Amino acid sequence: MATEVITYNEDLIKMARIAKALSHPARLQILNILSKQTCCYSGNIAGEFPIALSTLSQHLKELKDSGLIQGEIMHPNIRYCINPENWHLAKELIDKFFNGYSLITEECCK
Repeated sequence: MATEVITYNEDLIKMARIAKALSHPARLQILNILSKQTCCYSGNIAGEFPIALSTLSQHLKELKDSGLIQGEIMHPNIRYCINPENWHLAKELIDKFFNGYSLITEECCK
């Protein structure tokens, strides 16, 4: 029995990566902190809410891997800030998804 290969368009793949990064409250809090500043050292983020530095590092890595934030090494710290290009892309993809591919129709809600 042959298996069917499913291909996804590039927008869905990007949105899935962004959605994964947004799927944890700590990462949303980190984005909230960074969105209010030009840039922020990771040490400052740890002071904003109680989270172990190792856990913070894992969340920052997930956000960086998604492209939502960027980091710059400035020994002994790493400076993190929102990646504006990918931030706007994420907004566009999410808006496009919810406005163009609604999963709920008026008929099912009656």
